[in-house]
Amino acid sequence: MFGGLPHDGADEDTPVFVISVAAQLSGLHAQTLRSYDRQGLVSPGRTSGGGRRYSMRDIALLREVQRLSQEDGVNLAGIKRIIELENQVDALRARIAELTEELTAAYVSAEQTAAAVHASYRKDLVPLRQQTALVVWKPKKRK
Repeated sequence: MFGGLPHDGADEDTPVFVISVAAQLSGLHAQTLRSYDRQGLVSPGRTSGGGRRYSMRDIALLREVQRLSQEDGVNLAGIKRIIELENQVDALRARIAELTEELTAAYVSAEQTAAAVHASYRKDLVPLRQQTALVVWKPKKRK
């Protein structure tokens, strides 16, 4: 273990902690964690046998639920809604990042295409300076 996490490729989303360890890390009772799971506030990973496994992100969320409840006086229904909205905001931010990348790629592609078109112009044609002039042509009347 290094920094509280296994160092074999685990990250903050890897479910590694059994409920007793998660309870200790979050400062809550194991029964409270079970209750939060039933209410959909914090949904830990599951083993093939059905045992709960908590990630560091789950631990942080448990602490936030406790803080909102105890310090800010938010009821559990309100906390659930806050969590849902924060997840929605995170998803929207991720989508914005994806769309920004796609837009950047489209701009690069358009610039490359424009450069290829400009490179294909005939070299014996010389662009003239753009002038603003009005020329009126009146054909001569035929007799």
